[in-house]
Amino acid sequence: MYDTAGVTPDDISCFDDIKKIPKVEKSMMRGIQNKDPFPYGDALCVPLEEVSTFRQTSGTTGQPVYQPDTWQDWEWWSECWSFILWAQGYRPKDRVFIPFGYNIFVAFWAGHYAAEKLGCEVVPGGVLDTQSRILKIKELNATAMMATPTYVLRMADVAKNKMGIDPSELSINKITCAGEPGAGIPSTKKRMEDAWGAKVYDHSGATEIGAWSYECREQPCGMHVNEAMFFVEIEDLDTGEIIEEPVRRGKMIITALDRMAQPCIRFDSKDVIEWDSEPCSCGRTFRLIKGGVIGRADDITKVKGVLLSPAAIEEVVRSINGLGDEFEVIVDKQGDVDRIKLKVELMPDVTKPSVENILNDQLRLKTNLGYRIEYYDYGSLPRYEVKAKRFKDLRKKNFNEKEGSL
Repeated sequence: MYDTAGVTPDDISCFDDIKKIPKVEKSMMRGIQNKDPFPYGDALCVPLEEVSTFRQTSGTTGQPVYQPDTWQDWEWWSECWSFILWAQGYRPKDRVFIPFGYNIFVAFWAGHYAAEKLGCEVVPGGVLDTQSRILKIKELNATAMMATPTYVLRMADVAKNKMGIDPSELSINKITCAGEPGAGIPSTKKRMEDAWGAKVYDHSGATEIGAWSYECREQPCGMHVNEAMFFVEIEDLDTGEIIEEPVRRGKMIITALDRMAQPCIRFDSKDVIEWDSEPCSCGRTFRLIKGGVIGRADDITKVKGVLLSPAAIEEVVRSINGLGDEFEVIVDKQGDVDRIKLKVELMPDVTKPSVENILNDQLRLKTNLGYRIEYYDYGSLPRYEVKAKRFKDLRKKNFNEKEGSL
């Protein structure tokens, strides 16, 4: 692996040149890929015959973006993930269970190959259903797992409430999460760690970017930027100014230093982050982002004039004993007035009065907003196995319907 001890972005003159390049957004990529050569368009920077691997984004924010990789790029992906897994304690003795069918999304493909690169034994559980996956973990004494936070909690729920198996008594001792911000939200992380009796580690990456960050075994309430392979800038959300000082939030502009087929140069990820003021106690020189990815600029929205991040609601709901893991947030308008509704589940034998006051108080304290709260029996709200869709802003939809544009 790369040795970058003592090296900072200011020590490398090429980073000054990178800063001068205009940033690129995902919406621009969709337009670029509507040209030849099919299906990658002008973004392809190698001959088409050198492309060996196809992936695409999940399409959660619109039309998917196609991602070509050369064989060298795919080796680079595995190396990025090797940094992550080694920092989180993965070693050759581990048996790693991955409960996903990887499909055309990058998902945990690179995590799979990185685990093999480190010498771990990998058990792919893609074609199995949830109960079969739990039984396979038990049968093989798997020691590690990679999944989205939503599915980590879903598996624990199925094991305990449908199969009579306490997941904390299984052999899993570490879990790497990706795809959602949950592992960086203290209350969600605690629920996962309590349920499985395992350490849960956060990671953030994207198909068009790469695996750019990770939480190490010290769990520093944040994530390292893999500065051996990525150059990260933070841009002020309002002014576009590049933020150098710590503890000031902005959106991430990122450059992947080694990607060839479709380079990622000053990509506007819209991930909201901030630099930490302190180095990590693990001794790594890679800088920390405080609290991990706080949210997405796309998701942070104004409700009744107040900036709201869905992650803040998740932190409140999952910090309250008596509420289930699932919830749903719906924002709409009544006339010209914003309304926000929160649906939550009560755990069995828990009554509404026992949680109502604390939920209202914590929501007001953490988000500065009032909510219409609806309480449901446990198991009533939708369950998800990959990325959850718990936040729905219907205001734009309602406006478009009035304008006749839907």
